[in-house]
Amino acid sequence: MIRKMLLCSLMVLLFMGFTQSGECGAAKGEFLVSPMIGGHAFEGNQDPFQLNTEFDHGWTFGLGLGYLLTDNVGAEFFVNKTDTEAGLVDVDVDVYPVHLDLFYNLTTKTAFVPYVAAGLGTITFDGENVGTDTDFMVNYGGGIKYYVTDKVALRGDVRHLISFNETHSNLIYTLGLAFSFGGKKEAVAAVQEEAVVDQDSDGDGVMDASDMCNGTPRGVKVDAKGCPLDSDNDGVTDDKDQCPGTEKGVKVDEKGCPLAAPAPAAVELDSDGDGVVDSKDACPNTKKGVTVDEKGCPVDSDKDGVTDDKDQCPGTPLEANVDARGCWVIKDLRFDTGKSAILASSIQNVDAVATVMVNNPDLRLEIQGHTDNVGKAKYNQTLSEKRAQAVMDYLISKGIAKNRMAAKGYGMQNPAATNDTVEGRAANRRVELKPLR
Repeated sequence: MIRKMLLCSLMVLLFMGFTQSGECGAAKGEFLVSPMIGGHAFEGNQDPFQLNTEFDHGWTFGLGLGYLLTDNVGAEFFVNKTDTEAGLVDVDVDVYPVHLDLFYNLTTKTAFVPYVAAGLGTITFDGENVGTDTDFMVNYGGGIKYYVTDKVALRGDVRHLISFNETHSNLIYTLGLAFSFGGKKEAVAAVQEEAVVDQDSDGDGVMDASDMCNGTPRGVKVDAKGCPLDSDNDGVTDDKDQCPGTEKGVKVDEKGCPLAAPAPAAVELDSDGDGVVDSKDACPNTKKGVTVDEKGCPVDSDKDGVTDDKDQCPGTPLEANVDARGCWVIKDLRFDTGKSAILASSIQNVDAVATVMVNNPDLRLEIQGHTDNVGKAKYNQTLSEKRAQAVMDYLISKGIAKNRMAAKGYGMQNPAATNDTVEGRAANRRVELKPLR
């Protein structure tokens, strides 16, 4: 409570100092007598009497005797008396900080005089029936003086005291009055305005007090501000304009004459219309409507090696083996003719699928079995279902959760290539993996 009251008072002093202008301040040879009152805060465990307790914050009363060696620099002897108690044991203790300081006034010729100070001294603890203890200490801080007359000032002061014997901190914050004696205050000299006779130094018809362009050459026509006219508003005044009457908006040189029109900038071609000019297009002749990157090449969003404009199975996971369509198939998967058991030579390629599944724990798949058109449709449908299930069973054996997969046969319904060639039929006999969204 004490601290809040005093800090609020210091803020009031600051406000008064910034909003008032005074005709008095600090002066060389001035003696100062400052009665003060405030608060004393004991920081840390200060226990000079070994009572295993701490001191309560208390009221403090002080008196300062100072002398100004110059308008800015002075010395001051200060003594305080603080009434407190050793809280837990209820012992009354009187505390006497005594110090000799040097202070420096930050301003001197105004009513508002802030200052900083530092010095050396002692701090004595006098406990009721427990003895006394004295330590040397150093202090620093600052404050504000506001001269309400040339002899009386309101004063606020804050000091941080640090003892030498055991490093303890004390904070003293006080308000009071400062009475000054002696010292020679400088009177504020009255400023007498001399009568100024207005004239027209450059003879342009505009008096100097209103002339924004003093020193205009004789004979130059000027405007109401005394500045040379620019009748065509081209930025060159009439007295220097060799091409008067230039049309508005035309750029001119320093003589006021129109500049030669710049040659039109060459327009770079974008032959394939993909938004990347030919000089920077690494993939010319891209088909219209295909999305390209900054180099003008078709984008491959899923990084499977098949660009988006050709990718029939977008969103394939990384490391998946895809065919020319961009669809995920098990590479070189082999079964005996008409059988569904995976041949040993193909196992490592099925293992590669398991690796992708492990690396993508949120991935779910439809395992699709496909055949060529050799044989009856019903037979091929059943065979495709068995082969898809065989792949799923193997992946389950490798630790892939069953609920992440579904096996489905499509027979010869969805060929990936023509069935008219040996190669096409081989491509159609496949197990394809479709990520489920």
